[in-house]
Amino acid sequence: MVAVNRYDIELAFAFVNSGAPMEHNAYISLDTGQIYWVSELSPIEEEVPDDLETSDRYIALPHKNELGLGRNLALGFAEDELPDRYHEVQAIFRRKGAYGRFKGLLESVGLLEKWYKFEEATLDTALREWCAANDIEIIETPGEPSEGIAQR
Repeated sequence: MVAVNRYDIELAFAFVNSGAPMEHNAYISLDTGQIYWVSELSPIEEEVPDDLETSDRYIALPHKNELGLGRNLALGFAEDELPDRYHEVQAIFRRKGAYGRFKGLLESVGLLEKWYKFEEATLDTALREWCAANDIEIIETPGEPSEGIAQR
């Protein structure tokens, strides 16, 4: 089992989720716990191992969609919190720019902050479960700020 700082995992997970799946990747070394960042959109100045994407000694952090937490998370929230507008939310997610419209709807009904807390807690739980399933120990470091996992 490799140990990785919680703050570092949160930052890397946020990076992976700051774009579409496969635009940004972060890999954890299963030997050292070091995290390597790679972007398809712009080069990162960091040196990365040559076998980063082929060796079984590195594991890619998942995109939230891989954890079933993209559109499905929003629809589940809508089902619980906006049952009378669920079909409207479903329609929102059939077009581009869905998250912006979804957040606009939530803001208009006073649920945006509740969404952010729900999203962050659910993503945190899913990431912790993913780490446990992949033999990655999350180390809590006193004094490290928590950015939270959710993207606003």
